[in-house]
Amino acid sequence: MSYVLGIDLGGSSVKAVAVTPEGRLLDEANVPFDARQDLDWARQIQRLAQELEAKQGGPAQAIGLSAPGLASADGRTIAVMPGRLRGLEGLNWTEFLGRTSVVPVLNDAHAALLGESWLGAARGFKNVFLLTLGTGVGGAAMVDGRLLKGALGRAGHLGHISLDLEGPRDVCGMPGSLEVMFGNCTIGPRTGGRFHTTHELVEAHLNGDEQASQFWLKSVHALGCAVSSLINVLDPEAVIIGGGIARAGEALFKPLEEIVRDTEWNVGASPVKILPAQLGELAGAYGAAWNGLQLAAKR
Repeated sequence: MSYVLGIDLGGSSVKAVAVTPEGRLLDEANVPFDARQDLDWARQIQRLAQELEAKQGGPAQAIGLSAPGLASADGRTIAVMPGRLRGLEGLNWTEFLGRTSVVPVLNDAHAALLGESWLGAARGFKNVFLLTLGTGVGGAAMVDGRLLKGALGRAGHLGHISLDLEGPRDVCGMPGSLEVMFGNCTIGPRTGGRFHTTHELVEAHLNGDEQASQFWLKSVHALGCAVSSLINVLDPEAVIIGGGIARAGEALFKPLEEIVRDTEWNVGASPVKILPAQLGELAGAYGAAWNGLQLAAKR
């Protein structure tokens, strides 16, 4: 049976899928790695690819990979990934995995949007953007049916737009960014040290804690204004919201919808849809698989 492997390198684990060209899932895996050991993540990817191919009884038609950072112009490596996953920058995955056909590499958020466009919440939309809400705020955009990459691959880093000119700088140097205003990475400072995770904050909000509600709704207000601002820039049909914090469900989506409807530029058309992502933690792996499949089709 013809199939493709999609592999997604995260901050602490590797996710992978084996899927048919039509998108039917044959197998999946989620394997942790030890970030303290040099290149343990690379060895886990190598082993995982071998194991999945052995289980399918033969080599994959193609392999695609996604990872944090900026992909190189030729799509074969991650060119820029400062601060973590030492050894990832410049690693040629085609050579490392011993392949005769190119293993294309994507930024992880770009891959997540491609996955959602192929098999998830973004299916059927030509103009759509994705926000992933977790430790930070990731993003990706599709414009007129094409993934927006930009001159250097920075396009789609939507979490790094500025909402507060006087706010603290984020990891990209942007003052008061969406990531600073909403990401789990700043939950302590944003709540005066009272909460350590956004999940704790949401739980307290749902239990009627008035101060927690103030913290949470302020964060959601920032997210809503960011979404409306990005609607003005990208003019999408839909906005896809994913990541761990999106599991808050109605506690997130109800106030977010209200804020976006209040701030969205009304031009007499149907309002932009705000939809939860559907593929969960496997979105990046599916997107990597799709990317590998597209390259294989061109050979």
